[in-house]
Amino acid sequence: MAKKSAVEKNKARERLVSKYAAKRASLKAMAKDESLSLEERFKARLKLAELPRNSASIRIRNRCEVTGRPRGYYRKLKMSRISLRELGSHGKIPGLVKSSW
Repeated sequence: MAKKSAVEKNKARERLVSKYAAKRASLKAMAKDESLSLEERFKARLKLAELPRNSASIRIRNRCEVTGRPRGYYRKLKMSRISLRELGSHGKIPGLVKSSW
């Protein structure tokens, strides 16, 4: 089980990303827009830099829904390889059979 503080910190980042998503997208569009003047684009970049760092979607870490483990994460199932194997062995994931040869 991962540290509870790390899991909660990641959840706080997710909330910040959803809160600032629209503002961040509009500022990025303004900064990339070639039709605007150089000063307007620079101001958009400055406003973008003033936003909280944790409001960037790149700062979110994929974590296992079951244990909170950050490594060995399967995106499709939203869980780590260890919990996947454990739940699969107990037959709790439909269609998953532990392989042996």
